[in-house]
Amino acid sequence: MATTTKIRPRALVRASGGPRYAAALAVDALGTGLLRPFLLLYGVTVLRLPASATGIALTVGAVAGLGCMPAVGRWLDRGARSTVVAASMLVRVLGVALLLATPPGHVWPFAAAALFIGIGNQAWPAAHAALVATVAHGRERDAALAGGRALRNAGLGAGALLATACLAGGTTALQALAGGTGLAYLTAAALAWSVHLRAHPATGPAEDGDDAPAPRMGALLAANVVYVFCLNITEIALPLVLVTQLHVSPVWAAAIVVANTVLVVTLQVPVTVVMSRFARRTVLALAGVVIAASYLGFLAATALAPGWAAPAIAAVSVVGTIGEIIYAGSATALVTALAPAHVLGRALARFQLSTGFGLAVSPAVITALASHGEAALWGSLAAATLVSAAAVTPRGCRGRTPRG
Repeated sequence: MATTTKIRPRALVRASGGPRYAAALAVDALGTGLLRPFLLLYGVTVLRLPASATGIALTVGAVAGLGCMPAVGRWLDRGARSTVVAASMLVRVLGVALLLATPPGHVWPFAAAALFIGIGNQAWPAAHAALVATVAHGRERDAALAGGRALRNAGLGAGALLATACLAGGTTALQALAGGTGLAYLTAAALAWSVHLRAHPATGPAEDGDDAPAPRMGALLAANVVYVFCLNITEIALPLVLVTQLHVSPVWAAAIVVANTVLVVTLQVPVTVVMSRFARRTVLALAGVVIAASYLGFLAATALAPGWAAPAIAAVSVVGTIGEIIYAGSATALVTALAPAHVLGRALARFQLSTGFGLAVSPAVITALASHGEAALWGSLAAATLVSAAAVTPRGCRGRTPRG
C-alpha cells in the first residue's frame, strides 16, 4: 500500500506538460465541445442529408479512425510526443475544413470529414497519455492524467453550453460553430507543438519491474471494452430509459448529464489522489464493483412508481459517476505503469483501440439490450462488469502481481 500523494496546482500543471500544453488542452476541448454534440445536426440541417446516412457516416468515421492507432503507437515509440498531439489536432482541422467545403446533399465529403475528425479523436488520448508519462512519473503522473481529464470535461461542457446558446441562429450559426471549432483546433495544435517535447526511445522495464506485461495487458484490454460502456450510460442508456420507457421529461436526462460533467470536473483529481494509497489494479477492480452496483441501482429505480423513478435514477447516477471517475483515474495509469518504456506508445495505442471499440459498439449493445427490458439491460451490464473487475484483479491475472 502506498502513501497518498499530495499534488499542488502548480505541480499538477507542470506534470501535465506545462502552462502552454494545459492551454492547448483547454482550447482543444472547447472546440470539441462546440461541434461534437451537434455534428449529426450539422449533417441533417446544413447539408440536408438523411439522418440515417449521417449517423452511418459518423459511426464509420469513428471506427475507421481506430485504424490509425498502430501507426500512432509506433510513432510514439520512436520518441515523438508533442508532435503527435499537435498532429491529432491538425488532422481535425482538415476534417472541419472538409465539413465546411461539403456541398449540401453530398454524403461522401461529409464522410471524409467525419473520418479525419475521427482519426484525430482516436489518436489524441494515446498521444496525450504518452506526453504526460514523459514529464511525470509515479503517482504524480496519475494525478496529472486525472487533471487533464477534468480540464477536458470542463472545456467540453463549456463548448457544448456555448454551442447550445448559439443554436437559435439556425444554419448560419452551425456553420459558424464549425468554423470556430477549426480555429480552436488550429490554435491548440500550435500551442501543443510549441512545447517541443520528445522522449528518447528507451529499452528499460516497466515501472513495476516486469518487462513482459502482455498476458496482463490482454486481460486489461478485454476488460476495458466492458468498462468503457459506463462512459455512454448518461448520454445513451439513461435518456433512452427516462424518455422512451418511463415517459418523463427530457429535462431529467439533461440534468444528469450536467451533474455528471460537474462531478467529473470537481472530483476527478481529488478522488484519484485519494485512491493513490491503493494499488492501481485494486482501484480498477473497485471501479468495476461501483459501476456494477450503479447498474443494479438503476434496475431497482426503474421498478419504482413513476413519480419516484426519475429522482431515484438521478440519485443512482451519482454512484455511477463516482465509478466512472475511479475507472478513468486508474485505467490509463495502470497501462502506463505496466508497459515497458520502449513499447509505451504501442501499449497506449492498443488501450485506445479497446476504448474506441467499446465506445463504438456500446450504443448498439445498449439499445439492443434495452429492447428486451430493464432486467436484460442492467442485469447484463452489471454481470459483464463484475466479470471484468474480477479479470483485472491481481488474482485474476497470470504471472507475478505488479505493484502497479
